[in-house]
Parts: sequence; C-alpha cells; structure tokens
Amino acid sequence: MSSVVVLRARDHALVLDATGPRLPRVLHWGSDLGPLAHEDVARMRRAADLGQGHSAFDEPMPVTISRDPADGFLGAPTVSGHRDGRAFSTRFRLEAITADDRTCTVTGADDAAGLRLETTFAMAPEGVLRIRYRLTNVGTDAYTVDDVQVGLPLPAQATEVMDFTGNWSREVYPQRRRIEHGRWVREIREGRTGHDHTLTFMAMTADARFRAGSVWSLSLAWSGNSRHVVERLADGTTHIGAGELLLPGEVVLAPGESYLAPEVVAVHSSAGLDGAAGMLHDWLRARPQHPRRPRPLTINVWEAVYFDHRFAKLEQLADVCAEIGVERFVLDDGWFGARRDDRAGLGDWVVSPDAWPQGLHPLAQCLADRGIEFGLWFEPEMVNPDSDLFRAHPDWILQVDGRVPPEWRHQQVLDLSHEGAFAHVLAQIDAVLTEYPTIRFLKWDHNRPLTDPGHLGRPGVRLQTLALYRLLDEVKRRHPGIEIESCSSGGGRIDLGIMEHCDRVHASDNNEALERQRIQRWTMQLLPPELVDSHVSPSPGHTAGRAHGLTFRLITALFGHAGIEWDITQTTPEERAILRSWAEYYKANRVLLHSGRMVRLDLPTADASAHGVIAADGSRALLAYVQEGVAVASRPAMLRLSGLDPDARYRIVEVRPAGTPRYWQIRLPGWLQDGVELPGRVLMDVGVQPPILCAEQATLFELTKVTA
Repeated sequence: MSSVVVLRARDHALVLDATGPRLPRVLHWGSDLGPLAHEDVARMRRAADLGQGHSAFDEPMPVTISRDPADGFLGAPTVSGHRDGRAFSTRFRLEAITADDRTCTVTGADDAAGLRLETTFAMAPEGVLRIRYRLTNVGTDAYTVDDVQVGLPLPAQATEVMDFTGNWSREVYPQRRRIEHGRWVREIREGRTGHDHTLTFMAMTADARFRAGSVWSLSLAWSGNSRHVVERLADGTTHIGAGELLLPGEVVLAPGESYLAPEVVAVHSSAGLDGAAGMLHDWLRARPQHPRRPRPLTINVWEAVYFDHRFAKLEQLADVCAEIGVERFVLDDGWFGARRDDRAGLGDWVVSPDAWPQGLHPLAQCLADRGIEFGLWFEPEMVNPDSDLFRAHPDWILQVDGRVPPEWRHQQVLDLSHEGAFAHVLAQIDAVLTEYPTIRFLKWDHNRPLTDPGHLGRPGVRLQTLALYRLLDEVKRRHPGIEIESCSSGGGRIDLGIMEHCDRVHASDNNEALERQRIQRWTMQLLPPELVDSHVSPSPGHTAGRAHGLTFRLITALFGHAGIEWDITQTTPEERAILRSWAEYYKANRVLLHSGRMVRLDLPTADASAHGVIAADGSRALLAYVQEGVAVASRPAMLRLSGLDPDARYRIVEVRPAGTPRYWQIRLPGWLQDGVELPGRVLMDVGVQPPILCAEQATLFELTKVTA
C-alpha cells in the first residue's frame, strides 16, 4: 500500500498523504509541484505539522478526506446519517488504496457504524479532477443517509468566494464576497438545477479576475437538489464542498446496499477565471459524445408564431430561413394534443389533428425541400390537469399522499420513476420520432420546480433525476444521431450531469442582447460556446422589452451555438442582407468559435467588455468589443489583448459582417481603416485604441498571425 499518491496532469496536481491508519489527507491541490519523492512528501507532512495549541485536542488530528466527527472534526462531516438514531458519528480507517498516475481509489471502513466509504479521484489529461464517493451499508440493519459531501481543503490565500444567483430570464449573476468564519451555503431545493443554481462554485485569491489570479472551482454533475458550501472553522481550516441535497429519508440503505453520490468536478487555475473555464472546456470537448459536426445555424419559431401553427406562416418562415442560410428549424410548443395555449395538452404527445390535419408531414417535407433540418419541442416530464393523460392517471404525478401540489404554469410534474408514466412518455416520443425520421433535434423543456415531490409516499427527487437520465439515454439509443437541448424555462437546468445526456443548453428564455452578454459570459465559465445557444432576438425583445440595433444583436449571438428566435418574415430586404452576411460569417468561422480558447479581457471600467476566441495554435483570433453602457470616460482605455504569441506578429482589423455599429465620434481611430500589424507582445502590453461606441453597441476585430 503506497503511503504517497500524486495525481498530475497539465501542470496541476493532487498530493495525498496515505500513511494511515486514518484516511488520506490532502497535502496539496493546485499547481504541479514537480517530481516528488516519498521523502519529499514526508517532509511536506512534517512542514504542515499542526503543533500543540492551547484549549485544543491533546493529539492534533489533521483533516482527512472523510472529515470525521469522531476524530474531532468540528465542521460539517463528509458523511451524515444514522441507524434509527444510532451510528450517527463516523470514524473511517484506511482499508485499501490503489493508484496510478491518474487515478486513485481509497476504501475506508467504520466497523462501529457498519459503513464502508470508497472514494475515487481521477485526474483527466486536461487537469480536471473528478471525485466520487460510494457509501455502502455493511451493517445488519437499515442506515439512513442524510448527507454525503465531497470536500477539498483551501489554502490561506483563497480569501474570496464567487457563486451565481438568478431567476427566470435573469440567470447567472455573479456574486463575490470574502470568506469569513462560518459557512456560506448555496442550496437548491427545486428538484431541478434551478435558475438560482450556482453553476460552478469558486474560491479565489483577492486579485483573481478573468486573466489573472488563482481559482479553485467545484461543479456538481447532478440535475436535482444540490448543496455547495465553503466553510472556515475557528482554527482557520477552510474547505470547499459540494454534493446532492437529500430530502429526509430519501436514501435508506438496506444491508449491502450502496449510495453512489454524484460526481464532483474540481479545477484549480493559476491563470484566473479563464484558466479554470479553459480546462473545463477542454475536458468537455474531449468526451466521446461531444458534438463533432459543425453546429447548425438554428431558428426556434416560438417568438415568431407562439401557439399559432398555421402551415402557410411556417412555410413563409422556412422560405426566409432558406434565403438567409438557416440550417435547423425548431417547431416549438403547440403541435400536440389540445395544446392551443399553455393550459392544456401536456402529456398527450400525439400530433394534434386540429392544428395539423395532415400531421407534421407537410412541414417535414417543406423543410427537406429547402435542405433544412427539422427540430421539435417537448416537455416530457410535465402534464396539464387538462389532458387525457391526467384524466386517466391522476396518480402518476409527483405528490404526497394524494395531496395535489399547487399548479405552476397550469401543470404538474409526472413521476418518471413510476413505471407506467415512464413507459407512456417513452412510447409517445418514440412514436413521433419514428413517424417523422427527419426530426434530428429535440428541445427538451421543463417549466416548473418540483413541489411536494413524493414517489409512493417517499421523497422522489433523486429517483426522478435518475429516471430522467435513463429516459434521455433510451431516446438516444432508439434514435441514434438525435440531438437534445436541455431547456428548463430557459437556464433552469444547466449542469455537468445533464451534459452527460444532452448536446447543448438553452441558456435563458431571455434572448435580449444586453442581458445575453452577461448570461453567455458566465454560462461559459462552465460550458464551451458550442454547447450554449445564442439566438438573435426581435427588437424590442420578447422578455426584457428593450430595443437594440441589429448589429449589436447579431454580434452577441455570434459567440455561441448561433441561431434566431424572431419572426424574420417581418424583416426588410436590407435586414435580410445583413442576416445573410452574418450567417455566412458564422459558418465560415464556427470551427474557430467552437474549438478556440475563450478569452475575456479585464477592462478598467464596467461600462464595456471584450471577449473572443483564439485558435489553439494561436494563428487566428476573433474578438468582440462591447459598449454595454454609456461610456464613463470620453475616450476608452487602450484595448490590451491577451493570449497571443508574444513573439509573433499579428494583423488586427475591424470587420463588419453584422453591419456597422453606431459610433459616438466624428473621426474613427486611424488604424481602423486598414488595420495595423504589431507584435503580439505589443498588442498585449500596449494594445490598440478602440472606437468610441454608443451604448449597447458592439464591433468585431479579427487577428491573423503574419507569416514571415
């Protein structure tokens, strides 16, 4: 049994002291420390010796990966539970450990509590650390699991924490604060990830920003209830943790049964927020199921027609789509059952003969004739009380002892862990996709939280989440090549768990460009751009009601999986020409947009932002400069770029495939007319003078490495 475990990849490392008899202690989680001999780790352990303080345990107990109360840990433990009030405190001892350069599995046992805890650490080639706990009841009676939380120690220089808050159409607002003594806890009890979900939970140094400082980040790969926490004890010990939030009695282990906790994905970056995001992006892109084909330019017709599904109108939309160059057409809510508004029909996933007398075949043929892919909206986890399904099976909803939960958007939640409900939903989706094989994309919506989420009288959130994953996987198994978007009244279910089963996310129901600048900026802290929808909205916007020029809306939508959500039959010929130019530019540059390194610049004032992508080989870059508010100074600061090859020369030019922005100056900076060629070091250390833009305007810069 090795007493030292070092997992390392791409300049990052985890160092474990596994000398026993207690479970291993994390000596280091952060930048790679280079080659470490056993003696080096022994000296590290000695250098970290706690000594003996006043009013303290006679024998200091360094914190292990299990954070055991019986060993004197006074914070929140790794495992909480009991056997009818007994076995409430844990003390795990090392039983076995196996490790190689990238993975380590630690098995601990608590004979008194009758528990075995297996912890797996896996370091991906991209430097991403994945952690998972499996708790097994080896006792002779039932064990109730209250909580199992992954936790990692934080160094003293991690003095601040950043998480995210939000609500419908106002997702992922960052909030940053000092780490003080006590616990900062973010919990979600919606039964889905939720609009107020923290997306990823980050500790950081005080100087951390996009391109500098150190960040320690945890992301929970789970789509149900969750808890993220940072805790600082009175002795200064600080941990960051994450795990599933279990409802009372939700997990009760019979003898021999195990609870497999959701995986926690941990990242350390010494290159700021962009460094942490870049590692996650690289890791996600390396997955075998990651979308490989170019991301099709998509239109969703919700904000164009809502529930008005007249074929003539949709055919007209398809004609304009073909003219512009749209590649995917998604028919949204209203095609099924009695669904003429949002009060009826959910659960009856059969094409409505009233709305579609000939079925969806005319639309499918119309799109095929124009070379456009067909997509369709579903909300499979929901049911309207005014539906054939609910009238036949009112017992198939999540509820407690027949108590019907309050309605939300006139709907209830189907209990997918009920065998009959699961089979019904799967059969109806399967029938639609079988009858219309040209459907290659599903927008999978989820428009309410889970209230009173009971399954046969017991808490059912965990079962519902696992059943959802199983349903998504079975749909994909039966229909290979189908792509699924996770939508939950917009950005209410964005997490690494759902991304194991879906191919992109609907970041928000708010497509208005100014809000989308922020929503996309921070959603991409977790997900790479190709997994995040970015649609051009009408003006004024459907949700926020603000009016924006077409250029600003198009540039905003360019940086993601681009699309449109707008009645483009109402556009002028001039607007269609600009849309066509933008569509061509997106297609010509989507390989760069969806494979390059994301860069977000640290600007001196909050009225403007700049972001873009740089090719992996540094040969090209595309950057958006955005004037989000009224300029605070009469002349903007020099735009200092980042991430370039300092020894190479680059040509930087302004490009206008989305039209010309509104400038707030009589004469533009001279270099904008023909561009300028400068060394990468100069562009990063000195920069270029951006134009003065009106508020809520944006422009694009292309950079190309100049060959000698």
